[in-house]
Amino acid sequence: MSGAAAGAAAGGNEQAPRRQVGGQLLPLELIDRCIGSQLWVMLKGDKEITGTLRGFDDYVNMVLEDVSEYELTQDGSYHVTKLDQILLSGNNIVMMVPGGDGPTSAPVSGPAQ
Repeated sequence: MSGAAAGAAAGGNEQAPRRQVGGQLLPLELIDRCIGSQLWVMLKGDKEITGTLRGFDDYVNMVLEDVSEYELTQDGSYHVTKLDQILLSGNNIVMMVPGGDGPTSAPVSGPAQ
């Protein structure tokens, strides 16, 4: 659900997302087109996340499902944690790659015991 749709559903007073301006695609419109698709999100610090985008708001807080969290370790490898669903704060996002698979050289392991 897009930011405006989520706000309207919650009784908020948000405007509909802007579409294109002068033939250019605006950032929230691009994110809206990614709902239901795989998304690679790079965060502040040494973490990256991949998952299926289920919704977002105007602050780009996101709900992601089937998530893999990649944390860069001191030896240069990645520790991978699998999660069913997360709410990601938009304040931590540095870059997003629609359709991205995340770091491809990362060995996959389960959550820390």
